[in-house]
Amino acid sequence: MKQSLFSIFLFLCLAHPALADVTRVEATIDKNPVMVDEAIQLTVTAQGDPAREAFDSSPLLKDFVVGRTSVSTQTRIINFDKEETVTWTTTLFPRGEGNFTIPALTVEGKQTKPLTVNVIPVQAGQDEPARDYYLTTDVDTSEVYLHQQLLYTAKLYLASNIERGSLQAPELKDAQIQQLGDDKQYSDIVNGKRYQVIERTFAIVPQSSGEFTIKGPVFAGEVLAQDPNTRFGFFNRTKQINRLGPDITIHVKPVPADIDYHWLPSEYVSLNEEWPQQSSFTVGEPVTRTITLTAMGVVEEQLPELPQMYPPGFKLYPDQASTATVNKNNTLIAQRVETLAMIPTQAGDFILPEVTVPWFNVLTGKTETARLPAKKITVAPASATATPVQPAPLTQAQSDNTALPAPAVQPDIPQGVQGTVPQSAPAESNDTLLWIVSALWIVTLAGWIITVIYFRRRPVMQGEKPSDVRGSAGNDEKQAFNTLQNVIQSGAPGEVQKALRQWAFLAGKQHSPAVPANVYLRKSGLQPQIDAMLSSQYSDKPRQWDRKALLQSIQAIRQQNTKQSNSALPPLYPEGQSS
Repeated sequence: MKQSLFSIFLFLCLAHPALADVTRVEATIDKNPVMVDEAIQLTVTAQGDPAREAFDSSPLLKDFVVGRTSVSTQTRIINFDKEETVTWTTTLFPRGEGNFTIPALTVEGKQTKPLTVNVIPVQAGQDEPARDYYLTTDVDTSEVYLHQQLLYTAKLYLASNIERGSLQAPELKDAQIQQLGDDKQYSDIVNGKRYQVIERTFAIVPQSSGEFTIKGPVFAGEVLAQDPNTRFGFFNRTKQINRLGPDITIHVKPVPADIDYHWLPSEYVSLNEEWPQQSSFTVGEPVTRTITLTAMGVVEEQLPELPQMYPPGFKLYPDQASTATVNKNNTLIAQRVETLAMIPTQAGDFILPEVTVPWFNVLTGKTETARLPAKKITVAPASATATPVQPAPLTQAQSDNTALPAPAVQPDIPQGVQGTVPQSAPAESNDTLLWIVSALWIVTLAGWIITVIYFRRRPVMQGEKPSDVRGSAGNDEKQAFNTLQNVIQSGAPGEVQKALRQWAFLAGKQHSPAVPANVYLRKSGLQPQIDAMLSSQYSDKPRQWDRKALLQSIQAIRQQNTKQSNSALPPLYPEGQSS
């Protein structure tokens, strides 16, 4: 009976509910004052039974950079009384120099006392003792243009080896940040003290203009804490260290007002091409042209599409462009590769116009142009079909008895030589070879026909991207037409062709479903006048072209489209102008 009562009493004592409410909350910091690049360990301890997520660090964000928060729980039973303590540990980095206040923090109704932190500048004078761990930051220039690469370097100085650690990337609003290469490690002596230096480089490409502050990277690591009372090194304990790199303010200049082309700020831009070595080509035979655009200090998304202007007499089948960005000598290098299949449809001499890409030189502050010079090529007519092989004429013996096979040719045998005379292949083998050659020729011809049909249908299936027709016209078809009208009256054929494609793209979007610009121009019946315009510029025998007739044709198409838009089912193209 006594044992049962004791068990019940022990159970009631152990089952006594823990204090559900928080009885006391206390906040402490590990150091004060603190240097501007050092971290503060804030410890908040709550007695009772609070929830692990009861601590809110948002009031600290005004004056500090808040790092990761860890939570630990401790339970003690003394004289059958259960006591629980929950501890939150947070890393804080001051945002500047001066006196800052850690406000009162609330945990389930209980508040801590405010704490004042004195943040002093970094002591780097000759009379000051050298620091064991610190971070430095630097940029190659504090003033850049929009989308221009900025080189950012962070160096971590360590007076002793670290057990483990991590270095975060810097932060900048509206910017692309990318690490360049691997870390560099070397030794250096600063103020008479030897350090192990870890250097990391970043490429920062701002995406908006104005005044910005690059927030320094954060280093968190563990180093060995030497204990003089410990004889053996493997019993040494580790110490947590945190350092914050200095912030840097930069000025990002906007795009100059006089820039009317695709904005491409760089130190160097080049155009290269891969082209067949021969200068003569044949009608119907495809030719592949590959053009590569290379730019330094930009990313691949900033590269413009290359202009595609060719004289009439060629069918063009562009492949999808490929882009890439690589790092070389701490500089981003972006490339765009465009491949174009060209099939000549007419014989004669043609001049392929030069390819130009304007770009802004950030070193000189002036606009420059990357060029591929114009190229003259000669297209020869298609060669005639090869005539089939004729059988050899019959001999007199074969004509007398056609049922007999052709006699084998006997080689000359020297006198005195005995043996069997080798026989040549029968005549039927020539016929078999002829059939094999004919079959291969038919298969090759069928392959060419299928290829031509595929490439003819390919532009219709792929369509044209909106980015192919970027320009000042925006998304207004009427404004694009007004621009086209002004260009036709006084512009060069290349400018007219660009404005014409812009208008065709916006006009084609008005149909349901939308019609690509290249299909719209081909179906509209304007191609003969476009060919005449291009011939005046790129043909070896230039002639005048009728600007007024081209403008009248476009106006007629717009009027016809306006009338058809009022019908229930408007046709895709005007009558009499479909192909």
